[in-house]
Parts: sequence; C-alpha cells; structure tokens
Amino acid sequence: MSPKLQKASALAVAATLFTIIASAGGSGAAAQNRVSAPAIQEPVSNNSQLLVTPLPAEAQITVPQVVEAPGPGSATLDDTPDTLAELVAAQSAPVELTNEMECLAGAIYFEAKSETLAGQLAVGRVIVARSKSGRFPTSYCGVVYQPSQFSFVRGRSMPAIPKASKAWKNAVAIAQIAHENTWSSPVEGALFFHAAYVSPEWRLRRLGKVDNHVFYR
Repeated sequence: MSPKLQKASALAVAATLFTIIASAGGSGAAAQNRVSAPAIQEPVSNNSQLLVTPLPAEAQITVPQVVEAPGPGSATLDDTPDTLAELVAAQSAPVELTNEMECLAGAIYFEAKSETLAGQLAVGRVIVARSKSGRFPTSYCGVVYQPSQFSFVRGRSMPAIPKASKAWKNAVAIAQIAHENTWSSPVEGALFFHAAYVSPEWRLRRLGKVDNHVFYR
C-alpha cells in the first residue's frame, strides 16, 4: 500500500471512530432527558384535624350569665329589716303557739291591738320584763293572769280571739319579737303601764308615753 493510500485509510478510520464516539455521547444525554424526575410528595398524615377559624371580635357570641334568685332562708346583706313593720312581715307564722306565747300574744292583742306596732311591742316587752324581774311571776301566763293586773282577764282565761284576723297575726309576730328581743321597745325596761286617759299618780319613774299608754319603771 502506497503512503497516500495508507494516509487516506488512517483518516477514514479516525473519522469512523469520531462518529462512533460522538453518537455515543449524544445517546447518553438523550437518555438522561427521557428519565422523569421523581415526583416530590408531601407526607400524608393519618390524623385528620378540623381547622376552626375564630370569629372576629365583634362577632363573638356572648352567653349571658344566669343569676339564680336566693332560695328561701338564704341570707344576704340586705336581710336586716330597716323598720319594725319589715321585721313583723318577716316573722314566720308558727304552726301552733305554746301556752306561754299564747298568753303573751293575747295580752298584746287585748291591750294594744288598735295601736301602732311600736305601741304593741311596748306592751309585750313589759310582760317579758316582768317575767325576768324577780318581782312578778316567772312565766308569761303567770304575769298575765296575776290577779288585778290586766282588765281583760276573767279569772284564769281571756275572751275568744278571732285568730284569722290581721290584728291577731300582728300580735303573734310582735310576741315573737318581744320574746326574742330582736327590736327594742321605745320604753325599754318598763314594768308598769296604764291607759293615757287615767291618772293613777303612781310614785314610779315615768319612761314615756307610746300611743294610748304611759309607761313606768
């Protein structure tokens, strides 16, 4: 083979090799382009949560507070009566009066049922004070039925009382107040009294006049 032919043959071989190498490189790039990139997925949680969007401030629902009224017997700061009339109204009527309270309420009824509550209390407190003084019988009935003390007494009894009347209910309430000493009499400490239209000229210390009675100690 001549030198020229050898040179041409070598060039042909080199060209063939270059073509093969170039074709291989192009095929590799094309293969990479055809490979799909893996999809990126967010992890899925098995715990489902309900998203609650808070209401705006002006749309918030306000549930009103319910204030229960105090039940019976419930004590408050406003329970203290301001007047004797309120205290009388607050007294619970007893189912049955004892003999002692019957005597006390009866004396209040007959002596002062037409007077003010203060006048009735003044009479009731005289009977209570006598029972504690040591100078008179030690029971209300003993004080009321002591001879020559109360004009409404007939022997060991008193006239019938209409017990459905308001006057009797007031007398019972005043008797409870006088007995428990929950309200002071205008003439507290008095042991004697007489009607204002008489003048017995007693040599006693005069405490004052309440309605139609004058009280002494």
